[in-house]
Amino acid sequence: MSEGWAIVWFVVAFACLISMNFTVRRSAGFSVGLLLAFGVALGLAMAPALVYYASTNPQALWQAGGATALFIAGFGAAGYATRRDLSGLARLSFWALVALVLFGIVLIFVRIPHGELIYSVLGLVVFAGLTMVDFQRLRRSANVDSAPLLAASIFLDALNVFLFFLRIFSRGD
Repeated sequence: MSEGWAIVWFVVAFACLISMNFTVRRSAGFSVGLLLAFGVALGLAMAPALVYYASTNPQALWQAGGATALFIAGFGAAGYATRRDLSGLARLSFWALVALVLFGIVLIFVRIPHGELIYSVLGLVVFAGLTMVDFQRLRRSANVDSAPLLAASIFLDALNVFLFFLRIFSRGD
């Protein structure tokens, strides 16, 4: 599959995610179907990049996968186990994510020494907070209707963490 198709699949995944926000209260079955479509579309969108890394640096894929598993397990368990309300961390993490996106845009136009590494480490810090918040929301949620949105949120946390680790472990390639 070409890189052009990856963009199409990203758009489809984004449309599924937005649609889930509207269907979650109306039809649980349709929301679960959209969650499935979201996962498939995002998988197809990521396929060209993963094939590239598998052919050029498979060790980076393994390292990123293992580090992601440990990261999500650790911060997810911390968020799930804590009794302290993490809503303040949620706000802080959201605004830190906005700042990270702006920093990423700056990195496109301005060359900063070790900018990609700084971006990745900051991204991991931001997603550590978001992962803890999402797992606490999972523990506190009694509404089954919110399950597809929580699953998508945790999936996006794990995917972003994986991509940040992949960027760190593939440095120099």
